[in-house]
Amino acid sequence: MAIREVRLDAVLRALGGAFVELVFAPSGDDVFVDSVVFAEVGDLTRPGTADVESSELWLAVGIGAAELAAWLNRVDQKGSAPRAVMSKEASDTSVRAAAQRAGIALIAVHPDARWDRLFTTIRGVLDHSVSRQDSEDVVFGSDTDLFELAQNVASLTQGMVSIEDERSHVMAYSASGDAADELRRQSILGREGPREYLRKLQEWGVFESLRRSDDVVEVPAHEDLAIRRRLVVPIRRISENVKGESGFSSDLLGTIWVQEGPLPIAGDADRVLRGAAAIAARLISRIRDAPSNEAIQVQRLLGVRGGGVDVPSLAASLSIPMSGPAMVIGVASVGGSVLSASGELVSSLRLHASAFHRESLVSAFGARIYVLFPRTQSVKSTVSWTREVVARLDKVSPSGLRAAVSSPVSTLTEVARARAEVDRVLDGTSGDVRVTTLADSRTPVLLGEIMDAIAADEQLHDPRIDALDVYDRRNGSNMRESVSVYLAHSGDVRRASEQLRIHPNTLRYRIKRVEEITDTDLSEPSTRLLMEIQLAASARAVSSPNLSDPSSTLRE
Repeated sequence: MAIREVRLDAVLRALGGAFVELVFAPSGDDVFVDSVVFAEVGDLTRPGTADVESSELWLAVGIGAAELAAWLNRVDQKGSAPRAVMSKEASDTSVRAAAQRAGIALIAVHPDARWDRLFTTIRGVLDHSVSRQDSEDVVFGSDTDLFELAQNVASLTQGMVSIEDERSHVMAYSASGDAADELRRQSILGREGPREYLRKLQEWGVFESLRRSDDVVEVPAHEDLAIRRRLVVPIRRISENVKGESGFSSDLLGTIWVQEGPLPIAGDADRVLRGAAAIAARLISRIRDAPSNEAIQVQRLLGVRGGGVDVPSLAASLSIPMSGPAMVIGVASVGGSVLSASGELVSSLRLHASAFHRESLVSAFGARIYVLFPRTQSVKSTVSWTREVVARLDKVSPSGLRAAVSSPVSTLTEVARARAEVDRVLDGTSGDVRVTTLADSRTPVLLGEIMDAIAADEQLHDPRIDALDVYDRRNGSNMRESVSVYLAHSGDVRRASEQLRIHPNTLRYRIKRVEEITDTDLSEPSTRLLMEIQLAASARAVSSPNLSDPSSTLRE
């Protein structure tokens, strides 16, 4: 995976002047970063973890000016350092001087900015910047910049624009002048707007209109709260299958807001906003549907993308140790739906995994989500954690979740084998057992694989089963079911007849008739074994045709 480093000025443009300001850059614009991490005071005084030491952009969270300046002054003795640091203490003269001496770019962060929003925006910029080598995985054109879209809309409407997601988190915004009101300033900084104004929006029915209609909604000014007039339009995912009269589905992706500035909002702003909403829908959908750099790297490490894998390079890029044991967890839906479509589920699983193991990696592929735990070998604790998380996340997946935990592997070079193991378990088990391992489910897994092998090889198919099926179709009988139940009960006529709800003599007659139709003697153990295997294999092939191809779930 070749990753294209991102110029620092591109990251700063995405954040905008409301968030950050470049204080010092040792090489002007020629500063490049490809990773970001939260850094705390402890990371300055003790050997850091792999993800901190290898990251090129540090967010100095909770680090005071004195501590930061002292660390920058001795950074040449540390042996590893980031290329850039963002800090709310960057205005301190000692911090600025120390950054210049260390040759590290320094970015000032607004005191009211929320670190989590800042981190999310930066990760979004880095995650979706990839090289041409991976153009088959993520293909973006020049129209994928939401910030550019916001600026264009601002120019056409003569207002100040912000693009928000469905949870009212700002994703992009145009440049703001002195005319930005308090609501816009707080929204861009990741803070909540005035509560009284939010109540007014509810009273005016703004949120309800955005949920129910694709029309542009006018929001009047509120002089007492110093809030200026606004226009807002919903952004909905465009669907080819489910469309209303407007051509949009009901899947709300976010909103575009235009705040009136020094000039009145342009008269054709409604038309501009409707067009911008359609463009934003495509951009947001593509961003959300596309795998990130990290996701692609994890998928290659897991061996689901095929081709040769340079494990040492992937480990270095992902900031995880090459040596030591590792484990993989596979998560699937009980109902078999595609879990990767649920961003909320993947995000929740990633959060829980990070709390359990700081170096954990999560990636969705096809119908499954995979969790990689480096430096982990305790099956008992991992299974226990997985049971707890599956129970917690069940409410996120309508059909419920199930999971398989791999055996520990000795190094990252064997992670693909661990992933293949959890796929075997998920393919060979049902939702009756929510969390399991190959050791605990070896019987159903191996039997299922034997059934699949028989179903896939015509030479292993017994034509006598076909004769039984032909007889049932022609006579409207159920000889196949009768012999299947009889064999499942190890030839116990009484128990089998009770399940079938027929007289024991009736079952005896049917078994004798089966022997005549198939020209077999079911008193022979080997014949009974072969018949049971053949019946199970053909039934499995009919009910789940995709199971004959163990890789089918990876191609969905």
